[in-house]
Amino acid sequence: MWNFKKFSDHTALIQDDGFTMTYGELESAGNELAEAIGKRCLIFSFCLNKAGSVMGYGAFINHGIVPVLLNAHVDAELREGLIETYKPSYLWAPESMRETLGSYRIVYSAYGYDLWNTGYPDVTDIHPDLALLLTTSGSTGSPKFVRQSYQNIRANTESIVEYLELTETERAITTLPMNYTYGLSIIQTHFWVGATMLLTDRTLMDRAFWSFFKEAGATSFAGVPYTYEMLDRLRFNRMDLPTLRYMTQAGGKLTPELHKKFAEAAEAKGQKFIVMYGQCEATARMGWLPPQYSVSKFGSMGIPIPGGVFHIIDVNGKLIEEPEVSGELVYEGENVTMGYAECPADLAKGDERHGRLETGDMAKFDADGFYYIVGRKKRFLKMFGNRVNLDEIDRLIKTHFDNKVECASAGVDDHMYVFVTDESVKEEVRRFVAEKTNLNQKAINVMKIDEIPKNDSGKVQYKELAKYYS
Repeated sequence: MWNFKKFSDHTALIQDDGFTMTYGELESAGNELAEAIGKRCLIFSFCLNKAGSVMGYGAFINHGIVPVLLNAHVDAELREGLIETYKPSYLWAPESMRETLGSYRIVYSAYGYDLWNTGYPDVTDIHPDLALLLTTSGSTGSPKFVRQSYQNIRANTESIVEYLELTETERAITTLPMNYTYGLSIIQTHFWVGATMLLTDRTLMDRAFWSFFKEAGATSFAGVPYTYEMLDRLRFNRMDLPTLRYMTQAGGKLTPELHKKFAEAAEAKGQKFIVMYGQCEATARMGWLPPQYSVSKFGSMGIPIPGGVFHIIDVNGKLIEEPEVSGELVYEGENVTMGYAECPADLAKGDERHGRLETGDMAKFDADGFYYIVGRKKRFLKMFGNRVNLDEIDRLIKTHFDNKVECASAGVDDHMYVFVTDESVKEEVRRFVAEKTNLNQKAINVMKIDEIPKNDSGKVQYKELAKYYS
């Protein structure tokens, strides 16, 4: 997949503690790890934004070993349930997990990580095209994984490198977990061009993150909508970051107002703000908004990536060819993944999607051919005969309160629930939503909860809110 020898002398990884690895060292370490494993098999890799984790991933893909990428901080009960279900031959885990994995046997250690032999017999049949298993953004509590092929990764990587015009001079800092498809795609594309990854698990709220950013000369960072909401509160646009070239955003729809705000600020500083669209089911990315349109087309997720095609279909599956008409977004391209796995037997399956993905997102395109996401297919309620877009409700609230109110709307037909983390805004939110939807305030339940549930990528876990109203 990656030719590390080609960039042997280039710096591949810099950790926030000062540790560095060249591509030559990455190649040697990967060969040693692969030799310790010695075969094509299934391995669970517990991820941190650390050199051992990133090196391990490169070794697995380059040597035909199939990793399941999981957050190192995954719930212990879930972790053991997944191990019991899939019975991987090996685990690759940080040294900090030694006490919790004591029932297995360490057979190799390097760069703060241990290779554990589980003692399970190898999964007997793994499809030759299968490269990687990743959780979908909404299924981290289940054994459901997306099956990605080597060709999926290669096609999407080449496309992203092309449209972002990436070179070996890039220095991308980690703001997302590497077990999340968006965070992983950044590692993959930078490996492709021999660029440098700046590794940290620190959050944007940590001053040490920004110190590392400046000292290491970061040229880019990535974020989901929640990232940019936090950055707005931090008054990011006032920060002096002279090495920053561009910012990317994906992982959900940014409010148009915040999109415009960051796009205008980037343009004024000679930087690029690039909104993108993707799903794990399409390896990583399907759409992007070229930066020259980031202000004039704010709110849009752009056009298909090189090699991809978008269509919009109505409820009967008929192609919509008129602009400004909403329907379900369908994507076609080589990066559309093979399908899902929910048990070991599924690892033997071939390509079930054949390059076509019905995204579940509702979208439209304008007269210039730029696409706009208007909501999720399942994120609509019927309220006394009126159709209400819950994604739009969230956007309206965040805009009205200048992104200072954390909220998430959910519910069932005729019963809308809006969850907030601030007791003092409950009644104001209720009045505001009633006014915008022309609904009686009694139909809108506003509840205060301690925290809006989110997954690793910062996406709201709406299913977890159902316990409050189901």
